[in-house]
Amino acid sequence: MPPLDPGSDSVPEPLLIDRNPLPASIGGDLRRQLTFVVEVDRMKAVLRQSPVAATERRENDAEHSWHLALMALVLAEHADEPVDRGRVVELLVLHDLVEVYAGDVSVHDVAARAAQAVREVQAADRLYGLLPDEQGRRLRAAWEEFEAGATPEARFARGLDRLQPLLLSWMAGGGRWPDEGVTADSIRGLLGAIGASSASLGAAAEELIAESDRRGYFRG
Repeated sequence: MPPLDPGSDSVPEPLLIDRNPLPASIGGDLRRQLTFVVEVDRMKAVLRQSPVAATERRENDAEHSWHLALMALVLAEHADEPVDRGRVVELLVLHDLVEVYAGDVSVHDVAARAAQAVREVQAADRLYGLLPDEQGRRLRAAWEEFEAGATPEARFARGLDRLQPLLLSWMAGGGRWPDEGVTADSIRGLLGAIGASSASLGAAAEELIAESDRRGYFRG
């Protein structure tokens, strides 16, 4: 699906469910909820920059979100503040859903990231509007909580969101870092969210960056 155009009021292409509409007997809130569930299947087609450790291809958004949710369950003990694991998982499952319309951009592309913020708000308007009103507001509020990073759960979720691609790029010997002109210093500047939520994970991230630099992963 073409991403949303910042500043445009154009309506994206029809919903996925329109290709094979639900039976008319399914109505009400359930119809809206199933429409949403089908629509977010688009996540499986949104490619990210990070490689998959087990094979030579890029991961997609759905794989990324699943991996982060599992990391939250495994690594929650390393959060500097007490966190509700279930809430962290909820934030991580929801945090990239807007990319079904807005697409994914490299965290290292500053200009693209600025435009992405506008696109994601537009995407949230449409996507969460598919749900029953109260549920849509609640899930959108969770996405906004993640973006703001103002709660312990959001801070930890954001730290994991930075750690996961670092770990995958390490496994790929730097992956796309040379192509994107990434340096040890530039990546340190982006990964402060890890240490801000977990001193131990922040230290581990620094070790990965330092050793990557020693091995020449940042150079083509």
